[in-house]
Amino acid sequence: MNEDKNTAIRAALSQIEADHHVHILYACESGSRAWGFASTNSDYDVRFIYARHPQEYLRLDTPRDVIELPIKDDLDINGWDIFKALRLLRKSNPPLLEWLVSPIVYRGDDAPAIQALRNLARNGFSLATLRYHYWHMARGNWQQYLRRRDEVLLKKYLYVLRPLATLLYLEQYKTLPPVNFIDTLWAIQMDSKVLCHIIALIERKCAGEEMGMGAVDPVLHDFIDELMARPESTSLLTHYTDTENHIILEHDAKRCAALSQGCEEWLDKVLQAIAKGEPVK
Repeated sequence: MNEDKNTAIRAALSQIEADHHVHILYACESGSRAWGFASTNSDYDVRFIYARHPQEYLRLDTPRDVIELPIKDDLDINGWDIFKALRLLRKSNPPLLEWLVSPIVYRGDDAPAIQALRNLARNGFSLATLRYHYWHMARGNWQQYLRRRDEVLLKKYLYVLRPLATLLYLEQYKTLPPVNFIDTLWAIQMDSKVLCHIIALIERKCAGEEMGMGAVDPVLHDFIDELMARPESTSLLTHYTDTENHIILEHDAKRCAALSQGCEEWLDKVLQAIAKGEPVK
């Protein structure tokens, strides 16, 4: 990354802390730069998690739980309050999970508190929630932009292929997938010809090549079509018997309870440190 841009982002985060009287615990890149296929003119999508002084949370009218800045030049910066973030973590919110394992981090990467939060996410996420999210993301983009068309907006292939690759990673490893698309591709089992076509597409986008309308790529189209044609009873989205569903729901309830307890203990340590004026470790 351009060092001047890195400096500008870090300065913007410090200014947010001063203007809003908050502590930014973690800040990262999301979107195409984190996914590894940003164009030369892509925005910087900076996302952060912040906390206020504990006294602020005791007011009758609690403060707003998001901070959103107007997009300035190529900087798109916004963040979530720690309470909002933890409630979403309990629900295995996919964007939040992607933030926590983003390959580009501006603040908090090595902080023990953030490492502990990542461990909570890795140990407590819901596989079913992530499968549902990425399946519907892939299917929605496939049906809207690619399916049954003679010409397609070429970059839309990436917005179908990334969630599909993530699904395959979840199917094969059952752990939180990498955010970087290429890292995911190298990790999963995939036909080499399909892989070459995907890498070529990523390279074109990263080089800033025009990615407008173009002819259908039959290799990628067939690959996507095959996965999209899978019945939802396959391993991508599994349907279970009533007995199996009961066991799964029981397990999910225990998972959610353990994650909630872990989040509350983590939150208590963070807010205690802020109340004492100590660095969050």
